[in-house]
Amino acid sequence: MPIYHQIYLQLRDEILSGERPFGSSLPTEQELSEKFEVSRITARRVLTELSQQNFVERKRRLGTRVIFESPAKPIEANIDQAVDSLLAFGRRTTVTVLEVAMEMPTATVASALKIGPTDAVLRAVRVRSMDRVPLGYIVSYVPAAFATAVSAASLANTPILKVLEEGGHKAEQAEQTISAMQADPVISQALDIESRSALLRISRTVYDARHTPFLLTFAHYRADKFTIRLDLQHPGAGVAPRMIPQTA
Repeated sequence: MPIYHQIYLQLRDEILSGERPFGSSLPTEQELSEKFEVSRITARRVLTELSQQNFVERKRRLGTRVIFESPAKPIEANIDQAVDSLLAFGRRTTVTVLEVAMEMPTATVASALKIGPTDAVLRAVRVRSMDRVPLGYIVSYVPAAFATAVSAASLANTPILKVLEEGGHKAEQAEQTISAMQADPVISQALDIESRSALLRISRTVYDARHTPFLLTFAHYRADKFTIRLDLQHPGAGVAPRMIPQTA
């Protein structure tokens, strides 16, 4: 993956997670080039891409500030129903594993998984398709201590949540946010869509019974091929989310 795109993803994830809130300033081109040891041309490309995706606003003499603002308010849902929906979605679609490798976490990944900057994580990249049409580009991170059962072979046949559960790590709680974004060049190529096409982005952190995060996933789904349905019930009954790929 090009270095500029790695930096772009880190800054984008920091914005989406709220680590860089609305109105906050981003580092200058010079500061980015020094921090990541890249040229100013590369740093400028990162900031330009963030601006084109409407995450930041760049003004001469005023610098770059975050303009993305999420009004999200948490909605409680049943974890078992959510997991069942994810597994059912996995059974209805096919997966192509693009990459499975150990790497050092970005600041965003380390913060979400509550690990140190030198604690290795397994990074798994997949594309989910239906009827040979790509629907979603999914990137997951698992701390090395939890990742012994995760491999390209296991992910080729089984959703990552199921692989981890079979390895002794059961999901007891999860935090999930859903947002809209535009496809960057890497995602657009993987999903065979135009650059800057509309996407639904699902960010999910999964915890075990000890409230230890063991899975962080960023899933990007084509807005023209994917729907999330929430079945609302009486107070106390929770929310039953369903992930629905569009076949038409």
